[in-house]
Amino acid sequence: MTAMTKGSNIPLSASVVRAVLGWSNATPVDVDASALLVTAAGKVRSDADFVFYNQPAHASGAVTHQGKQPGGSGMTDTVALNTARLERDIERVVIGASADGGTFGQVPGLHIRLLDAGSGAELARFDITDATSETAFVFGEFYLHSGAWKFRAVGQGYATGLAGLAIDFGITVDDAPAPAPSSAPSLIPTASAPQPASAAASSPMTTLDKGQVSLRKNEAVSLVKTGARPLSKVVMGLGWDPAQRGRNIDLDASVISYDGSGRKLEIVWFIHKREYGGAIVHSGDNLTGQGEGDDEQIRVELGALPADVRHLVFTINSFTGQKFTEVRNAYCRLLDGSTNAELVRYDLSASEPRTGVLMARLSRMPDGSWTMKALGEFHQGKTAKAMVDPGAQAVRLP
Repeated sequence: MTAMTKGSNIPLSASVVRAVLGWSNATPVDVDASALLVTAAGKVRSDADFVFYNQPAHASGAVTHQGKQPGGSGMTDTVALNTARLERDIERVVIGASADGGTFGQVPGLHIRLLDAGSGAELARFDITDATSETAFVFGEFYLHSGAWKFRAVGQGYATGLAGLAIDFGITVDDAPAPAPSSAPSLIPTASAPQPASAAASSPMTTLDKGQVSLRKNEAVSLVKTGARPLSKVVMGLGWDPAQRGRNIDLDASVISYDGSGRKLEIVWFIHKREYGGAIVHSGDNLTGQGEGDDEQIRVELGALPADVRHLVFTINSFTGQKFTEVRNAYCRLLDGSTNAELVRYDLSASEPRTGVLMARLSRMPDGSWTMKALGEFHQGKTAKAMVDPGAQAVRLP
């Protein structure tokens, strides 16, 4: 086994290896390993070249995120690499991690080990001893040199979190194709008959019959209009402004899908911008919060969502740790995706010194219609992943 120092490198003696990140249990920080497949230009080709907990396998099969495991007094998170399966234009595989709920300076025993996946033998170990305020870290990189693969110990941190690391490698380029036109037959719900007027009248919940609806916290609206076809395509627009003029606020809108029991299914955010074959598409990251109109939008083809998707929870989080007391005019609004008409609006009237907020919930009713509920619940969390459990609680409530 080779003990590595920052900047040192070793040749790989195995073509299939496991990069195992490890740390002590004595930390409140949630560490997540990731990998970026990088070309000679130093960038990924698309966000499909980013492997992490919500996109755990590369299409080539060369890189997989194998997840966390407890071990002794610590935890590990593992990325596996098969160099023989890497595509020809990939020249580096960068192994990184993000810290949610704190910094890497609060993570004791931080290290990476390289294991021969076949024999289990430890090939090398690199201990991180100088982490301070970083919220994302590059532990090392596999790289191609003179036709052979090697590993270099890097130990570079980012105070700007996963967003800063991603930007460096080109992840924030929004290269997702546009969603399919709303006229596509496959995107129209099967239960598309107009709702009977009697059914709408019997419901105590507000509907869209009187036009645009403004919600207050914990209020809900049924997304139906008497005599009209059910909505098949909607856009959730989310916006905010810096509380102090001239400052930038880098917040990120996301959506988490749940089944009927409140089990998390998928997360769509600025790095993983498409899910369910394009039924959910994220517009991309806004780094400043400046300007008029929606800062980020998430488009949803309601009729194309799988049957097990019963709830969508929309969140806003601060990767860089800025609190919502530094934000003003935060809102979400639901648009008809076919006409861009605003249907429902919720203005966040309060703020708390936290880094995440559950904004709204869309829920599928037994008859196939949808409702929207204003949440406005603040929680501590720099990524949507930290909002999974609070979101699950929100979908289990009426």
